[in-house]
Amino acid sequence: MQNDILFTEKQRFTQWWIWLVLLGIGGLFLYAIYYQVIGGEPFGDKPMSDNGLLLTFGFTLLFILLFVSFRLDTLIKIDGIYVRFFPFQLKYRFYAWDTIAKAYIYHSQPIAEFGGWGMRFSMSGKGRALTVSGEMGLQLEFTNGSALLIGTQKPKEIERVLAKLGRTGESR
Repeated sequence: MQNDILFTEKQRFTQWWIWLVLLGIGGLFLYAIYYQVIGGEPFGDKPMSDNGLLLTFGFTLLFILLFVSFRLDTLIKIDGIYVRFFPFQLKYRFYAWDTIAKAYIYHSQPIAEFGGWGMRFSMSGKGRALTVSGEMGLQLEFTNGSALLIGTQKPKEIERVLAKLGRTGESR
């Protein structure tokens, strides 16, 4: 990677409702463990074994910790665009400018176009998407006909960098 970073952005899932669901499930398991394992009373009509309850809570906790680690990192440099969706992509994926036919800011409809946020593939031919929140993204259309939408919370900044590099496409 060249050292001239023109744009950088690190994003995490910040939707309150996602965290409410995750923490609610974790809290429910903690309560069940307290009630059943510590208190000695069965939790629910058909209680799980103590070991099963502890194991299920362990997996739930691992899932929550995995979700906490999700991060979308985007770098724009003179030689191209670097992106990774951690922890699924440990190394940055590099997209050189000569492989990009168009780069522009796109206002997407994540649920309708990609089925939500995260690492997504469109069933309607819109390509792939890496998003964590919001509706704005850097749309890349490649010379081979494929496409990638990289979510952003800084669309104006990206537009300025693309203009500086002479790489602007039309905004949609």
